[in-house]
Amino acid sequence: MVYNEKKVELLKQRYPEGTRICLDHMEDICPVESGTKGTIIGIDDIGSIMVKWDNGRTLNLLPDEDKFHTIKHEQTEENIECEEITETEDIEESEEMDMSM
Repeated sequence: MVYNEKKVELLKQRYPEGTRICLDHMEDICPVESGTKGTIIGIDDIGSIMVKWDNGRTLNLLPDEDKFHTIKHEQTEENIECEEITETEDIEESEEMDMSM
């Protein structure tokens, strides 16, 4: 697989390690359930987002296929609603960020 180094760097800047996210929808044979929260543990060399999900899974996100949003604030152990960024995280393709197989 050929990847674009600039796109990988943009993803690393946008989603640093430790960023909390919530999954909206995943395209996979055995997907993580929608609504599951997780913590980003890194971005690999092909631009997939490595996530440690709160349910124990570690399935990566593909930013061009899967839909998710970042969690701005989260209260732990008090079951208080989390304040979330409402926009869906979707990396738009451009000439500069084109990935080809």
